[in-house]
Amino acid sequence: ENLIGALLAIFGHLVISIALNLQKYSHIRLAGSKDPRAYFKTKTWWCGLFLLVLGELGVFSSYAFAPLSLIVPLSAVSVIASAIIGIIFIKEKWKPKDFLRRYVLSFVGCGLAIVGTYLLITFGPNSHEKMTGENITRHLVSWPFLLYMLVEIIIFCLLLYFYKEKNANYIVVILLLVALLGSMTVVTVKAVAGMIVVSIQGNLQLDYPIFYIMLVCMIATAIFQATFLAQASQLYDSSQIASIGYILSTTVAITAGATFYLDFTGEDVLHICMFALGCLIAFLGVFLITRNRKKSVPFEPYISMDAMPGMQNMHDKGIAVQPDLKASFSYGALENNDNMPEIYTPATLPIVQEQHGSKGVSAPPYRVLEHSKKE
Repeated sequence: ENLIGALLAIFGHLVISIALNLQKYSHIRLAGSKDPRAYFKTKTWWCGLFLLVLGELGVFSSYAFAPLSLIVPLSAVSVIASAIIGIIFIKEKWKPKDFLRRYVLSFVGCGLAIVGTYLLITFGPNSHEKMTGENITRHLVSWPFLLYMLVEIIIFCLLLYFYKEKNANYIVVILLLVALLGSMTVVTVKAVAGMIVVSIQGNLQLDYPIFYIMLVCMIATAIFQATFLAQASQLYDSSQIASIGYILSTTVAITAGATFYLDFTGEDVLHICMFALGCLIAFLGVFLITRNRKKSVPFEPYISMDAMPGMQNMHDKGIAVQPDLKASFSYGALENNDNMPEIYTPATLPIVQEQHGSKGVSAPPYRVLEHSKKE
């Protein structure tokens, strides 16, 4: 059952990665052409949507077969697939040395993530319990989970207070909120998926109230989780969100699974240590993969006065006279760069006082001086 669940999760994440890249390709192709059609009228976008639904169904069903602590870290497969697809379909021409230097972190990260995934599958927990209404209700009112829920609610409320009231828009704060909500999402997903599978096998579980309670909690936490993720994507780069979010969400979800479903009960110390090592290696691999991505540069619609070499910087005295976005915003498409090539240095036009000759002919108000390379 562990193998079936792991294969379903890997298949689902691979298909999801392909689906998202297909939809992205559809948007890019429409943006670069004069095709007046909307994106949802293209076959490529609908193909991506179909694969996305198929992949999500695969991940959803995997929770019914394998322990939660085993399925959650396998989302690293999606990051590996995205990195490989991005390298294969890249359009620029690179020399072998430049290509290796540019993508060496991606290759190392993919290798580490694959090794970590192998360790996770090999040494994952082997707790298998029928997801019946009685078992889920018993876990829900157990004192370890009630204590865990109390601690999680306190931490969530504190983080939400600092985020909303104190404007603590740090990426760790936002993604911790996402991780705490995500832990409840995966707990309820496993319960719902397991009860559906047990019902298909002949033992109907859909008449238990706990099924609908878990279903409502699953939908609610997923919606709020997506809301916080959207807010994080407006403030931070997607590569940072992917790496930090994966580490925090996986750690909190494994803790929730070990508390609610008692995934590691009866496991020996060696298996637990090897499983933890696999998680750490997967974390490092995802970090290296996302670290190699190019950061998006915000559009700069005006010319920055800092971009002119030789001019005094208006921020030198600590007086901000123009907006500053992450210390790189400038009024224009030119980036702040005091080391511009000398050929782009503007010629100086010094003012010359007007001199009146004896014949009443005035000299020109200014003259262009020769601009030497040294100046």
